[in-house]
Amino acid sequence: MNYYAAACQTSFPCPKDREEIGARTKRMCEMAKQTIIGYEPFFDVRLLAFPEFSHAAPIYGTVKELRDKLSVPVPNEHTAHYQELCREYGCYIQSGTFIEADEDFPDVLFNTTALIGPEGVLSKYRKVNPWIPWELHASPHDLEKYESDLFPVVETEIGKLGVAICYDWLFPETIRQITFNGADVVIRVSAYMDPWGATPPMDWWTLFNRARAAENTVYVVAANQGATLEHYPPFSWPGGSMVVDYDGRILAQADPGPGEKIVVAPIDISALRAERERRLGHDMCAHLRSEAYDYLRHSRYSPGTAGKSALTAEGIQEQIEKAKRK
Repeated sequence: MNYYAAACQTSFPCPKDREEIGARTKRMCEMAKQTIIGYEPFFDVRLLAFPEFSHAAPIYGTVKELRDKLSVPVPNEHTAHYQELCREYGCYIQSGTFIEADEDFPDVLFNTTALIGPEGVLSKYRKVNPWIPWELHASPHDLEKYESDLFPVVETEIGKLGVAICYDWLFPETIRQITFNGADVVIRVSAYMDPWGATPPMDWWTLFNRARAAENTVYVVAANQGATLEHYPPFSWPGGSMVVDYDGRILAQADPGPGEKIVVAPIDISALRAERERRLGHDMCAHLRSEAYDYLRHSRYSPGTAGKSALTAEGIQEQIEKAKRK
């Protein structure tokens, strides 16, 4: 239960076709292998996380184009490559995101990351809070008859692992629910762009990673996209991938700036659980007066909207305007 985690950031040109995804997967497997072997004399790296959009990004303006050119099922041939690596080295990989197509929900796509271990895909997390209005992925929250757990947490030999994607982290309810589902470590798979990066005055990336760790008493392993503007216009990504402990201390952080970078830091699950058990003060989960807060009883961005028609920028804008009037 004591090991090291690696936050790995990538810098790929965005693929225009699903046939290009394999090259990204190959490079990320190389990065993972190099990290495990290269740090082996010093650290036992057992958990590796990669950024959002490292397989594909929503570069097309309609769901149909994304489905035709970039979408894949999950699991897939790429997750099989990660599984092979996990089996060889006894590690766990939180994949970068895929644009996922699911035949059970043929009208929509998901922004999905998979937790992969020696046994295969252990969980799929579909982004609950897409970065609207820019992203046309569906939130599983918005689908009628969606029965899977929105916030899966997997018990593994390196602790209970949960994950959320990028914009999800600006909603404290998301990480709090993952915590109440039992997570010791919450992984952030992210493409957090400038100017909300790792440098003042708007260093939201660092701010929210530290705040979510401290307010939930969890480790945070946060992998951010490190792509340059030429790869993902109109945005550039500042990297700054990091690992934060359960008191909000930064254990390791990549220097802000684009490019491939990897940082590793210790995860001590036994110490985390001992602290949770011992503490009387600053235990915000135990001190939570749930009944005092009624705002979540009132629907804002309503469920069931994505299943009625294909997602469009116009439809998303209409939903936002309705939410503002409530």
